Amino acid sequence: MNRLAVKLPGLALKNPIMPASGTFGFGELHLDKYDYDLLGAIIIKSTTIDARAGNANPRYHHLETGVLNAVGLKNPGVDVIVAEKLPALARFNTPVIASVAGTTIEDYCEVTKKLCRSSVVRALEINVSCPNVKEGGLTFGSSPESVYEITKAVKAVATVPIYIKLTPNVTNIVEIAQAAEKGGADGISMINTVVGMSIDLATKKPILANKTGGLSGAAIKPIAIRMVYQVSRAVSIPIIGMGGLSTVDDVLEMLMAGASAVAIGTANYANPLICKELIEALPKRMDELGIESIESLIEEVKAGQKDDK
Repeated sequence: MNRLAVKLPGLALKNPIMPASGTFGFGELHLDKYDYDLLGAIIIKSTTIDARAGNANPRYHHLETGVLNAVGLKNPGVDVIVAEKLPALARFNTPVIASVAGTTIEDYCEVTKKLCRSSVVRALEINVSCPNVKEGGLTFGSSPESVYEITKAVKAVATVPIYIKLTPNVTNIVEIAQAAEKGGADGISMINTVVGMSIDLATKKPILANKTGGLSGAAIKPIAIRMVYQVSRAVSIPIIGMGGLSTVDDVLEMLMAGASAVAIGTANYANPLICKELIEALPKRMDELGIESIESLIEEVKAGQKDDK
């Protein structure tokens, strides 16, 4: 028995750890560093109908406890990704989750249909939560009504399970998650970055060309843990938890909060081997904490959630 294995809609994971969208490119960034067969899954960079150049530079600003970024969904467009990027991942025995973005519901549906035609894609992450584009993205993710509508529309054309990626930049994330579930989502991916800004004291102006950006990294982990805890008690669909995770204890904490799997984001920049190292370290830490398997931990957390209600 593989004690690290996790089953999610459309996904049989060898372990609960995967790189988060936007931090692993289309899988090409670290091919020379380790075998992707080790990973639980791979979430590729967000895909749009047409190629996007992204926002102007500077796009990144590194802080002591995180990173501000305003990349702006830079990607070569869905046709190039399906034809040139995804085939390189076909040789790995690791599920690929493609990330969908757009500026209209029609865009989301068209990208979904094209990605579903690829035999490589096992599930879709529907990114309704990007804070770095001036249209779409966060606009869709900040309203329960719009999240319901886009989830329902995408679900109607998808041939693989869909996971709705939620933004933390809302008043009540539970309502947003419930709207995604009502719309037919198979799972939830959360959280995306927190909107932030830094100002250059010399110029007295925002450091990022976009002025605001998405804050990721260790600074947002407590926010992510709290939100996953709340949402997991309000919906019945599984959660892929993310936001500031970089240690094996972070991984287990997120699972204890109510996630069924985790995605590692910003930590990939500092250490491209982080996912591999976390997977290898997980069994020893589980032994120390008396955790028999990841699935048993998930079931224990679910039982505790029922007692909380």
